[in-house]
Parts: sequence; structure tokens; C-alpha cells
Amino acid sequence: MLENMSDKYTITKYLNGQFQNVEDVIVNEFPLTIFVNDVEFATMVCTPTHFEEMVVGFLASEGVIRFYSDIHSMNIDESRGYAYVMLKAETTTNQQYYSKRFIGSCCGKSRQFYFHNDSRTAKTSTAKTTITASKAIALMNEMQNNSQVFQETGGVHNAALCNSEEVIVSRTDIGRHNALDKLFGYSILNRVPVRDKIIVFSGRISSEVLLKAAKIGVGIVLSKSAPTDLAIKLAKDLNITAVGFIRGNSFNVYSCPERIVE
Repeated sequence: MLENMSDKYTITKYLNGQFQNVEDVIVNEFPLTIFVNDVEFATMVCTPTHFEEMVVGFLASEGVIRFYSDIHSMNIDESRGYAYVMLKAETTTNQQYYSKRFIGSCCGKSRQFYFHNDSRTAKTSTAKTTITASKAIALMNEMQNNSQVFQETGGVHNAALCNSEEVIVSRTDIGRHNALDKLFGYSILNRVPVRDKIIVFSGRISSEVLLKAAKIGVGIVLSKSAPTDLAIKLAKDLNITAVGFIRGNSFNVYSCPERIVE
């Protein structure tokens, strides 16, 4: 599958005062347009792997489906870049509905801005899972070190679904949201319980990423990068432990620190 994720190009490199022609590995970028019940729903620019997982995870995160059984049929035409999904029941696929902002109360603690579908699908975590500090660092290192396409290109995000001891599955994509959708789709297709699981993530924890984690249903998000202030507020509201800047032997815990133990 790695051959679908990158290609080799001859480039001009400047080094130590000289230009030279060298071979470089460049990550692939691929547009996939999703049709739901014959209506164009979204175009995702992605790394061309694990299409079925990504489409299922994306539709679940958008509230279009809850279970894989909600889908009557799915046909992915990779040559044309189309995914055709027919649902067993009628659903609202109006783009305005899915992009409309909704102001609502989250757990009664504060008022945050959501997309309308976010207010319906983001879950407040009830996870009792804990993880040791050393294992949090180890899982981040394992995910990054095992991503060959990241090692070769530096142009992708990595995300992994883990338990408190090991990586269960990892996915890679040029889009950080896509990588999470692939994990979500994997858990749906393989009926993996997620409430007690952990997401390890290479990218920034934005509010959108935090909401993706809430929709998946995990209680802990471990990131190599920084959070935003809205992501921290949402993490506190949704009872999710957000950990950032996992680098070397240190990290920062921004919310619900009781899940990180010595």
C-alpha cells in the first residue's frame, strides 16, 4: 500500500553553496468525491489509501450514519476518484445543514460554537481509562517511528488507535482529519469498542480535531503538537484528557489530568 502513498521525483537541492539534482520522495495527494444517495456530499483531498475506512468514518463523524449497517451499498471508483454511497434510509444531505453553526450548551458548563451536526454527534466521555506517563511517550514514539511514509516524506499526519499498553492500528494521511476518519471507519468496520481507547496524534489539537475524538468516543488524546484554546475548553466540557507537546521525555496535560498516572 505504500506505493500508493508516495512517488519519487528528481528535484534540485541547494546544499553547502551548491545546487545538485537528487531523488526525493513526495507524498501523493488525491481528491475523492463522495456521493450520498446520488447527491454530491463532499470532496476530500487525501492520501489514496483505506478509502472505505475514511468514507465510513467521515459519514459517521458527520452524523449521516451511526453504524455500518446503515449503508445499503458502497462503490469506490478509484480511477475516477468517486465514492458512491447508498443508505438504507433517507437522510438529510443538505450542505447548508451540515455547515450551519449552532450555539449550544455543552454539559451545562459553557457555551461553545459547534456545527449543527457536532452538537448531535460529539459525545461526553465517560471513559475510566488511565495511562502512565512513560507509556504515553512510548506510544507516540512507536507511532511516529513505524510510519515509513512520514520518515520518507515528512508530509503526512499520523494517527493511532491504542489501548493503554499498545498501538492497535495506525493510519496516515496528508489531512489530519482524514487520518482520524480512517481510524473511526476502522473501528466501525471491525466493531472495535472505542470508549476505553486512546488516540495518539501527530498534529495540532484544534477544536475540530477534539470534536472528531469526541465523535469517535475516546477519553484521551495524545498529541505531538499544541492545542488551541477552544480545543482545551471543549476538552474540559466533554471530559476528554488532552495532552500536547509529547516530545522527548516531557508533555503538557491541558484537561482532565486524572487519567495520566505515574
